[in-house]
Amino acid sequence: MSITIQVGNKIFSLDETKAHDALIRKKVINGRETMTFNLLPLKYHWAYDLYRKMKANHWEPEDIPMQKDIEQWRSPSALTDVDRWIIRMGIGYFSAAEGIVGDNILHVVREAVTASELKLVLGRHAHEENIHADSLLYMISSLGINPHECEAMFEDVETIRRKNEFVTRISRGLRRDLDLNLTQNKQLLARNIFAFGQCMEGTQFYGLFGMILSLYRQGKFPGIGQMFRYTLRDESNHIDLFRHLFLSLIDENPDVWTFEFQQELVDLMKEAVSLEKDFIHDCLPIGGVGLNAEEFSQYIDYIADRRLQGVGLPPLNSGITNPLPWLAELMDVRKEQNFFEGRVTEYQKASVLAVVSDDDL
Repeated sequence: MSITIQVGNKIFSLDETKAHDALIRKKVINGRETMTFNLLPLKYHWAYDLYRKMKANHWEPEDIPMQKDIEQWRSPSALTDVDRWIIRMGIGYFSAAEGIVGDNILHVVREAVTASELKLVLGRHAHEENIHADSLLYMISSLGINPHECEAMFEDVETIRRKNEFVTRISRGLRRDLDLNLTQNKQLLARNIFAFGQCMEGTQFYGLFGMILSLYRQGKFPGIGQMFRYTLRDESNHIDLFRHLFLSLIDENPDVWTFEFQQELVDLMKEAVSLEKDFIHDCLPIGGVGLNAEEFSQYIDYIADRRLQGVGLPPLNSGITNPLPWLAELMDVRKEQNFFEGRVTEYQKASVLAVVSDDDL
Protein backbone atom coordinates (compact mmCIF):
# COMPACT_ATOMS: atom_id res chain seq x y z
CA MET A 1 0.00 0.00 0.00
CA SER A 2 1.40 3.41 -0.94
CA ILE A 3 0.50 7.02 -0.31
CA THR A 4 0.86 9.48 -3.18
CA ILE A 5 1.47 13.17 -2.50
CA GLN A 6 1.67 15.70 -5.30
CA VAL A 7 3.35 19.05 -4.72
CA GLY A 8 3.32 21.15 -7.86
CA ASN A 9 4.68 19.06 -10.67
CA LYS A 10 6.41 16.61 -8.36
CA ILE A 11 4.83 13.39 -7.17
CA PHE A 12 6.09 11.58 -4.09
CA SER A 13 5.15 7.97 -3.50
CA LEU A 14 5.44 6.78 0.11
CA ASP A 15 5.38 3.07 0.86
CA GLU A 16 3.12 2.71 3.93
CA THR A 17 3.86 -1.00 4.05
CA LYS A 18 7.44 -0.22 5.05
CA ALA A 19 6.21 1.78 8.02
CA HIS A 20 4.00 -1.09 9.17
CA ASP A 21 6.91 -3.47 8.72
CA ALA A 22 9.17 -1.18 10.78
CA LEU A 23 6.66 -1.27 13.63
CA ILE A 24 6.37 -5.05 13.54
CA ARG A 25 10.16 -5.42 13.58
CA LYS A 26 10.62 -3.17 16.60
CA LYS A 27 11.78 -5.16 19.63
CA VAL A 28 13.59 -4.58 22.89
CA ILE A 29 16.54 -6.61 21.53
CA ASN A 30 17.27 -8.19 18.15
CA GLY A 31 14.90 -5.77 16.47
CA ARG A 32 15.17 -3.53 13.45
CA GLU A 33 18.46 -1.64 13.48
CA THR A 34 18.49 1.89 12.08
CA MET A 35 21.05 4.67 12.11
CA THR A 36 18.36 7.30 11.54
CA PHE A 37 17.10 7.09 15.15
CA ASN A 38 13.56 7.54 13.90
CA LEU A 39 11.15 7.31 16.82
CA LEU A 40 8.15 6.71 14.56
CA PRO A 41 6.18 4.59 14.48
CA LEU A 42 6.11 4.35 18.30
CA LYS A 43 5.71 0.87 19.74
CA TYR A 44 6.75 1.31 23.38
CA HIS A 45 4.47 4.20 24.31
CA TRP A 46 5.33 3.76 27.99
CA ALA A 47 8.96 4.63 27.16
CA TYR A 48 8.07 7.87 25.41
CA ASP A 49 5.62 8.82 28.17
CA LEU A 50 8.34 8.23 30.77
CA TYR A 51 10.81 10.30 28.75
CA ARG A 52 8.40 13.24 28.75
CA LYS A 53 7.74 12.85 32.47
CA MET A 54 11.46 12.71 33.24
CA LYS A 55 12.18 15.74 31.08
CA ALA A 56 9.44 17.70 32.85
CA ASN A 57 11.12 17.01 36.20
CA HIS A 58 14.43 18.61 35.24
CA TRP A 59 16.34 20.32 38.06
CA GLU A 60 19.76 21.87 38.65
CA PRO A 61 21.69 21.47 41.93
CA GLU A 62 23.00 25.06 41.98
CA ASP A 63 19.46 26.42 42.19
CA ILE A 64 19.03 24.90 45.65
CA PRO A 65 20.34 27.09 48.52
CA MET A 66 22.86 25.46 50.85
CA GLN A 67 23.45 28.30 53.33
CA LYS A 68 21.49 26.67 56.17
CA ASP A 69 23.27 23.35 55.60
CA ILE A 70 26.64 25.11 55.74
CA GLU A 71 25.72 26.90 58.97
CA GLN A 72 24.63 23.62 60.56
CA TRP A 73 27.76 21.79 59.34
CA ARG A 74 30.05 24.45 60.81
CA SER A 75 28.17 24.70 64.09
CA PRO A 76 29.63 22.57 66.91
CA SER A 77 26.19 22.07 68.47
CA ALA A 78 23.63 21.93 65.63
CA LEU A 79 24.39 18.33 64.64
CA THR A 80 25.32 15.05 66.29
CA ASP A 81 28.18 12.80 65.22
CA VAL A 82 25.57 10.41 63.80
CA ASP A 83 24.04 13.19 61.69
CA ARG A 84 27.41 14.07 60.21
CA TRP A 85 28.34 10.45 59.58
CA ILE A 86 25.10 9.75 57.70
CA ILE A 87 25.80 12.67 55.36
CA ARG A 88 29.38 11.50 54.82
CA MET A 89 28.19 7.97 54.06
CA GLY A 90 25.47 9.31 51.78
CA ILE A 91 27.90 11.41 49.78
CA GLY A 92 30.56 8.69 49.84
CA TYR A 93 28.25 5.97 48.55
CA PHE A 94 26.13 7.87 46.07
CA SER A 95 29.05 9.70 44.45
CA ALA A 96 30.23 6.28 43.28
CA ALA A 97 26.87 4.57 42.79
CA GLU A 98 25.32 7.22 40.53
CA GLY A 99 28.29 6.94 38.17
CA ILE A 100 28.08 3.15 38.12
CA VAL A 101 24.40 3.32 37.17
CA GLY A 102 24.99 5.87 34.42
CA ASP A 103 27.91 3.93 32.97
CA ASN A 104 25.84 0.74 32.87
CA ILE A 105 22.97 2.50 31.09
CA LEU A 106 25.19 3.93 28.36
CA HIS A 107 27.65 1.09 27.82
CA VAL A 108 25.51 -1.98 28.47
CA VAL A 109 21.74 -1.54 28.34
CA ARG A 110 21.44 1.24 25.76
CA GLU A 111 23.91 -0.59 23.52
CA ALA A 112 21.78 -3.74 23.63
CA VAL A 113 18.29 -2.36 22.98
CA THR A 114 17.24 -1.70 19.39
CA ALA A 115 14.02 0.38 19.54
CA SER A 116 14.73 4.11 19.23
CA GLU A 117 12.24 5.19 21.91
CA LEU A 118 14.01 2.89 24.37
CA LYS A 119 17.35 4.47 23.51
CA LEU A 120 15.73 7.90 23.95
CA VAL A 121 14.45 7.30 27.48
CA LEU A 122 17.67 5.53 28.51
CA GLY A 123 19.63 8.55 27.33
CA ARG A 124 17.49 10.72 29.59
CA HIS A 125 18.06 8.28 32.45
CA ALA A 126 21.83 8.59 32.01
CA HIS A 127 21.53 12.38 31.91
CA GLU A 128 19.72 12.35 35.24
CA GLU A 129 22.47 10.23 36.77
CA ASN A 130 24.89 12.98 35.70
CA ILE A 131 22.71 15.54 37.50
CA HIS A 132 22.70 13.40 40.64
CA ALA A 133 26.48 13.04 40.50
CA ASP A 134 26.77 16.80 40.00
CA SER A 135 24.53 17.42 43.02
CA LEU A 136 26.90 15.38 45.18
CA LEU A 137 29.87 17.48 44.02
CA TYR A 138 27.82 20.54 44.93
CA MET A 139 27.18 19.14 48.42
CA ILE A 140 30.87 18.29 48.90
CA SER A 141 32.12 21.72 47.82
CA SER A 142 29.42 23.56 49.81
CA LEU A 143 30.21 21.76 53.07
CA GLY A 144 33.96 21.83 52.47
CA ILE A 145 34.36 18.05 52.69
CA ASN A 146 37.72 16.77 51.45
CA PRO A 147 36.99 15.08 48.07
CA HIS A 148 39.85 12.63 48.65
CA GLU A 149 37.97 11.39 51.70
CA CYS A 150 34.98 10.52 49.47
CA GLU A 151 37.23 8.72 46.99
CA ALA A 152 38.80 6.72 49.82
CA MET A 153 35.37 5.62 51.04
CA PHE A 154 34.76 3.73 47.77
CA GLU A 155 37.50 1.26 48.71
CA ASP A 156 38.08 1.64 52.42
CA VAL A 157 34.51 1.32 53.71
CA GLU A 158 33.99 -2.37 53.14
CA THR A 159 30.19 -2.25 52.91
CA ILE A 160 30.36 0.43 50.18
CA ARG A 161 32.98 -1.55 48.27
CA ARG A 162 30.90 -4.73 48.45
CA LYS A 163 27.72 -2.99 47.27
CA ASN A 164 29.56 -1.48 44.32
CA GLU A 165 31.18 -4.81 43.45
CA PHE A 166 27.76 -6.50 43.56
CA VAL A 167 26.53 -4.54 40.54
CA THR A 168 29.80 -4.01 38.65
CA ARG A 169 30.38 -7.76 38.46
CA ILE A 170 26.97 -8.11 36.84
CA SER A 171 27.65 -5.46 34.20
CA ARG A 172 31.20 -6.65 33.52
CA GLY A 173 30.08 -9.80 31.71
CA LEU A 174 28.07 -7.79 29.19
CA ARG A 175 30.87 -5.47 28.07
CA ARG A 176 31.59 -7.41 24.93
CA ASP A 177 29.76 -8.44 21.81
CA LEU A 178 27.15 -10.99 22.80
CA ASP A 179 24.86 -13.00 20.58
CA LEU A 180 21.53 -11.94 22.06
CA ASN A 181 19.76 -14.64 20.10
CA LEU A 182 21.07 -17.14 22.67
CA THR A 183 18.90 -17.69 25.73
CA GLN A 184 21.79 -17.58 28.20
CA ASN A 185 22.89 -14.18 26.86
CA LYS A 186 19.35 -12.80 26.97
CA GLN A 187 19.28 -13.91 30.59
CA LEU A 188 22.52 -12.04 31.26
CA LEU A 189 20.91 -8.84 30.00
CA ALA A 190 17.65 -9.44 31.87
CA ARG A 191 19.64 -10.13 35.03
CA ASN A 192 21.51 -6.85 34.59
CA ILE A 193 18.29 -4.87 34.13
CA PHE A 194 16.77 -6.53 37.20
CA ALA A 195 19.88 -5.99 39.34
CA PHE A 196 20.30 -2.31 38.52
CA GLY A 197 16.60 -1.38 38.47
CA GLN A 198 15.08 -3.46 41.25
CA CYS A 199 18.03 -4.43 43.48
CA MET A 200 20.29 -1.37 43.34
CA GLU A 201 18.23 1.74 42.52
CA GLY A 202 15.01 0.12 43.71
CA THR A 203 16.19 -1.31 47.04
CA GLN A 204 19.79 -0.53 47.99
CA PHE A 205 19.32 3.22 47.55
CA TYR A 206 16.46 3.33 50.01
CA GLY A 207 18.32 2.84 53.28
CA LEU A 208 20.18 6.13 52.94
CA PHE A 209 17.20 7.85 51.35
CA GLY A 210 15.26 7.07 54.51
CA MET A 211 18.02 8.23 56.86
CA ILE A 212 18.60 11.53 55.06
CA LEU A 213 14.87 12.17 54.92
CA SER A 214 14.71 11.50 58.64
CA LEU A 215 17.28 14.25 59.21
CA TYR A 216 15.42 16.52 56.80
CA ARG A 217 12.20 15.87 58.74
CA GLN A 218 13.99 17.10 61.87
CA GLY A 219 14.94 20.38 60.17
CA LYS A 220 18.50 19.33 59.44
CA PHE A 221 20.18 19.73 56.03
CA PRO A 222 17.29 21.43 54.22
CA GLY A 223 19.31 21.92 51.03
CA ILE A 224 20.65 18.37 50.90
CA GLY A 225 17.21 17.09 51.80
CA GLN A 226 15.70 19.03 48.91
CA MET A 227 18.22 17.57 46.47
CA PHE A 228 17.45 14.09 47.72
CA ARG A 229 13.75 14.83 47.28
CA TYR A 230 14.36 15.59 43.62
CA THR A 231 16.69 12.59 43.32
CA LEU A 232 14.10 10.28 44.82
CA ARG A 233 11.47 11.57 42.43
CA ASP A 234 13.86 10.75 39.57
CA GLU A 235 14.61 7.32 41.01
CA SER A 236 10.92 6.37 41.00
CA ASN A 237 10.93 6.91 37.23
CA HIS A 238 14.17 4.95 36.84
CA ILE A 239 12.73 2.00 38.73
CA ASP A 240 9.60 2.15 36.59
CA LEU A 241 11.68 2.36 33.41
CA PHE A 242 13.77 -0.69 34.23
CA ARG A 243 10.71 -2.62 35.41
CA HIS A 244 8.88 -1.95 32.13
CA LEU A 245 12.03 -2.77 30.16
CA PHE A 246 12.50 -6.02 32.06
CA LEU A 247 8.87 -7.10 31.61
CA SER A 248 8.89 -6.20 27.89
CA LEU A 249 12.09 -8.18 27.38
CA ILE A 250 10.60 -11.22 29.13
CA ASP A 251 7.33 -10.89 27.22
CA GLU A 252 9.14 -10.89 23.87
CA ASN A 253 11.57 -13.65 24.91
CA PRO A 254 9.64 -16.20 26.99
CA ASP A 255 12.54 -18.65 26.72
CA VAL A 256 14.32 -16.49 29.32
CA TRP A 257 11.68 -17.00 32.01
CA THR A 258 12.65 -20.42 33.33
CA PHE A 259 12.08 -21.51 36.91
CA GLU A 260 15.84 -21.64 37.44
CA PHE A 261 16.27 -18.08 36.18
CA GLN A 262 13.46 -16.80 38.39
CA GLN A 263 15.10 -18.42 41.41
CA GLU A 264 18.42 -16.84 40.42
CA LEU A 265 16.80 -13.41 40.50
CA VAL A 266 15.23 -14.04 43.90
CA ASP A 267 18.65 -15.10 45.20
CA LEU A 268 20.14 -11.95 43.69
CA MET A 269 17.67 -9.84 45.65
CA LYS A 270 18.52 -11.79 48.81
CA GLU A 271 22.18 -10.88 48.31
CA ALA A 272 21.30 -7.24 47.65
CA VAL A 273 19.23 -7.07 50.84
CA SER A 274 21.98 -8.68 52.92
CA LEU A 275 24.56 -6.19 51.60
CA GLU A 276 22.23 -3.28 52.28
CA LYS A 277 21.56 -4.36 55.85
CA ASP A 278 25.31 -4.53 56.54
CA PHE A 279 25.63 -1.07 55.02
CA ILE A 280 22.79 0.28 57.17
CA HIS A 281 24.59 -0.90 60.32
CA ASP A 282 27.73 0.92 59.14
CA CYS A 283 25.67 4.07 58.60
CA LEU A 284 24.17 3.71 62.08
CA PRO A 285 26.82 2.08 64.29
CA ILE A 286 25.03 3.84 67.15
CA GLY A 287 21.45 5.04 67.26
CA GLY A 288 20.39 8.61 66.63
CA VAL A 289 17.24 10.64 67.08
CA GLY A 290 14.56 8.87 65.04
CA LEU A 291 17.20 6.54 63.59
CA ASN A 292 17.22 2.83 64.35
CA ALA A 293 19.24 0.39 62.24
CA GLU A 294 16.85 -2.51 62.81
CA GLU A 295 13.85 -0.51 61.64
CA PHE A 296 15.65 0.57 58.49
CA SER A 297 16.66 -3.05 57.88
CA GLN A 298 13.03 -4.14 58.11
CA TYR A 299 12.12 -1.30 55.77
CA ILE A 300 14.55 -2.73 53.20
CA ASP A 301 12.82 -6.12 53.52
CA TYR A 302 9.52 -4.38 52.88
CA ILE A 303 10.85 -2.49 49.81
CA ALA A 304 12.58 -5.59 48.38
CA ASP A 305 9.34 -7.59 48.45
CA ARG A 306 7.54 -4.87 46.54
CA ARG A 307 10.25 -4.87 43.89
CA LEU A 308 10.06 -8.64 43.51
CA GLN A 309 6.29 -8.69 43.27
CA GLY A 310 6.40 -5.86 40.74
CA VAL A 311 8.12 -8.15 38.24
CA GLY A 312 6.12 -11.26 39.06
CA LEU A 313 8.46 -12.90 41.55
CA PRO A 314 7.58 -14.19 45.03
CA PRO A 315 8.41 -12.06 48.10
CA LEU A 316 11.19 -12.95 50.51
CA ASN A 317 9.15 -12.05 53.60
CA SER A 318 5.48 -12.54 52.86
CA GLY A 319 3.25 -10.19 54.83
CA ILE A 320 6.00 -7.94 56.16
CA THR A 321 4.79 -4.45 57.06
CA ASN A 322 6.39 -1.05 56.76
CA PRO A 323 8.07 -0.31 60.13
CA LEU A 324 8.45 3.38 59.30
CA PRO A 325 4.95 4.80 58.83
CA TRP A 326 6.26 8.38 59.01
CA LEU A 327 8.41 7.62 55.98
CA ALA A 328 5.36 6.34 54.13
CA GLU A 329 3.59 9.59 54.94
CA LEU A 330 6.48 11.59 53.49
CA MET A 331 6.61 9.53 50.32
CA ASP A 332 3.08 8.32 49.74
CA VAL A 333 1.45 11.60 48.74
CA ARG A 334 -0.32 12.96 45.70
CA LYS A 335 1.64 12.72 42.48
CA GLU A 336 2.06 16.50 42.06
CA GLN A 337 3.96 16.61 45.31
CA ASN A 338 6.51 14.06 44.18
CA PHE A 339 6.58 11.98 47.38
CA PHE A 340 6.67 14.84 49.84
CA GLU A 341 4.25 17.00 51.76
CA GLY A 342 4.33 20.59 50.59
CA ARG A 343 3.98 22.64 47.47
CA VAL A 344 4.47 21.44 43.94
CA THR A 345 8.15 21.89 43.06
CA GLU A 346 9.05 24.70 40.73
CA TYR A 347 10.82 22.24 38.46
CA GLN A 348 7.65 20.33 37.65
CA LYS A 349 6.31 21.51 34.31
CA ALA A 350 2.56 21.99 34.34
CA SER A 351 2.19 20.13 31.05
CA VAL A 352 3.43 16.79 32.42
CA LEU A 353 2.89 15.72 36.02
CA ALA A 354 5.00 12.94 37.50
CA VAL A 355 2.85 9.88 38.08
CA VAL A 356 3.95 8.15 41.27
CA SER A 357 2.70 4.64 41.85
CA ASP A 358 2.30 3.23 45.32
CA ASP A 359 4.58 0.42 44.11
CA ASP A 360 7.46 2.90 43.84
CA LEU A 361 7.61 3.59 47.55
